[in-house]
Amino acid sequence: MEAAEIDAIVQGGHRDPFAVLGPHENEIRAWLPHAESAAVITEDAAIGMEQVHPAGFFIARLDAPPAHYRLRAGAYQFDDPYRFPPQLTPFELYLHAEGTNHESYRTLGAHVVESEGVRGVRFAVWAPNAELVSVVGDFNRWDRTWHPMRLRESGVWEIFIPGLGEGAVYKYSVLARDGREQQKSDPYGFFAEVPPKTASIVWSLSDYTWGDAQWMEARGSHQWFREPMSIYEVHLESWMRHPDHTPLAYRELAEKLVGYAQRMGYTHLELLPVMEHPFSGSWGYQVTGYYAPTSRFGTPEDFRYFVDRCHQAGIGVILDWVPGHFPRDAHGLWRFDGTACYEHDDPRQGEHREWGTMVFNYGRNEVRTFLLSNALYWLREFHVDGLRVDAVASMLYLDYARGNDWVPNQYGGRENLAAVDFLRRFNELAHQEPGAITAAEESTAWPGVSRPVYLNGLGFTFKWNMGWMHDMLDYFSLDPVFRKYHQQNITFSMLYAFTENFVLPVSHDEVVHLKRALVSKMPGDEWQRFANVRAFLGYMFGHPGKKLLFMGSDIGQTEEWNHASSLPWHLLQWPVHHTLQTYVRELNWLYRREPSLSEVDDSFQGFEWIDFRDSESSIISFVRFAKNRADFLVFACNFTPVPRHGYRIGVPSAGMYQEIFNSDAAMFGGSNLGNGGSAKAEPISFHGRPASMSILLPPLAVVVFKPVR
Repeated sequence: MEAAEIDAIVQGGHRDPFAVLGPHENEIRAWLPHAESAAVITEDAAIGMEQVHPAGFFIARLDAPPAHYRLRAGAYQFDDPYRFPPQLTPFELYLHAEGTNHESYRTLGAHVVESEGVRGVRFAVWAPNAELVSVVGDFNRWDRTWHPMRLRESGVWEIFIPGLGEGAVYKYSVLARDGREQQKSDPYGFFAEVPPKTASIVWSLSDYTWGDAQWMEARGSHQWFREPMSIYEVHLESWMRHPDHTPLAYRELAEKLVGYAQRMGYTHLELLPVMEHPFSGSWGYQVTGYYAPTSRFGTPEDFRYFVDRCHQAGIGVILDWVPGHFPRDAHGLWRFDGTACYEHDDPRQGEHREWGTMVFNYGRNEVRTFLLSNALYWLREFHVDGLRVDAVASMLYLDYARGNDWVPNQYGGRENLAAVDFLRRFNELAHQEPGAITAAEESTAWPGVSRPVYLNGLGFTFKWNMGWMHDMLDYFSLDPVFRKYHQQNITFSMLYAFTENFVLPVSHDEVVHLKRALVSKMPGDEWQRFANVRAFLGYMFGHPGKKLLFMGSDIGQTEEWNHASSLPWHLLQWPVHHTLQTYVRELNWLYRREPSLSEVDDSFQGFEWIDFRDSESSIISFVRFAKNRADFLVFACNFTPVPRHGYRIGVPSAGMYQEIFNSDAAMFGGSNLGNGGSAKAEPISFHGRPASMSILLPPLAVVVFKPVR
């Protein structure tokens, strides 16, 4: 062995440390920084080692190195990491390079395993253009020369470090070919230090016993297209805080948040990203640890407990997932091995200049398997029920927010064909998980977002109806005197309501800085603002499509949402806020109770206009039908503060109708005008229907009637 090789090990620059260290033909070599003496310990002897470099390089010369031995440095004995064979099979590495290992998190990352009867941690990381990769941590004084890794096929580096276990704090020291050294957290790390610290933590996937077997067994039989979905969108860090301003932990949220959602009648929780992120102000959308539930609120087992309790309470869990971009934080994925590893090298393809983030290279196999495995990881390992994909439009279009500075696809078009293919494959795999759903936040007219892949769609279960949301909020922000000129805002959505499987969102994006809270968007005095919110939500729950409401909107939060503080729960001491909360709760339970509101959400078989032409009065009316058509509800909506006495609407049949819901009821904070609980439909043709009834329409209100059988 040449002195240059020893120097390379000592200086942390040898690309093949296993060729130098460990057992060889007639000697054992060890790099033990700062050690003054060392020995090889066998079953029956302690063989002294010769120090051949003053920094701590030792050699023991033997006739034949034993298969099993330990090293001793000073008072410490330990197994030699460089005596263990390669840890990953060639087949595992082949699948990773091919992009078809859809559980690559079982191959890469840090795993507590046993090798040749010795327990330790197997580390593996993909860094194809690195000069050298080492594992650093508390266990080796963060010295990158101590544990250089073995380079395997297709750019994967690995090492087994005996004696390490769960809880070990680590990073990868990545030496680029230009000589720059970076310390990176593990892309496949299952747990991380609490921000602002950024190291990964060795963690096991198998230390939780689930109690949601009944939910998981039944989930596959759900047909969410035909069932009520009322989604409560939540930012965990700011939903509720302790008196000292610290956020609730996962296990506390499992009691308080789950209990609240259950009482309020929500069917699902949708969580803004819980994946590890360094900056709370990103709300979780700038992810650095795709496989790690944020440690802000506890351990991965604590998050599993939260999901478990949701399921036991009959509540599904949807996670926001961010495969569209990632931040430039130095410890994250950005230029991971000194080159554009996860992103495109060309900034015209690899950079979101609007957000200051990087775009994944969806055409690279290893990147695809990283993301596809991540989706399945959350569905399988954490039992989540669905993934809502953020910023899909930014993935689909090569010219998204790039002006004229973009690179067309091979056909000269603006479509990102690799991203389209990735999204389709993601949806195919996700839907192989029984009962799992996917949703797209997609703001353009891309066709077939929620149509199956085999019909040339993207394959999502649902698409957020961003157009409906903006039209409705624009309409309700108007003074009622001007609404008659904008009737199309509240009716236009029915021209395209069944082109996709829609979710009607009132999301976090609409109540943040400079956008005003939902109540504060409404015109008029306090009574009118809250009445407008009730009318808006009443129409929303009658309109075809699944429902989503961001936290705080259901209690009438008046200030814009602030991620750094708790929701203003103290507002509930005031009747106007408490009655709005009661209204949302009763609206949820009405929605869940009446099959006509959810069974046929995807065709005109479930919806018919009664009248949408009365723009002068700003009134609309319609019918929602159940699948059997015999069950139906009649909605009448008055979007002005003027009560309408003797207002006649056509209905499907004559007879008595029960007024089953009235947003103007006193218990909801209204003026308590109504129809005395019922109305009679006479065989008088009106609005092209065989019967009609004369009703009182309260101001800024939605009333719902059901035929009495």
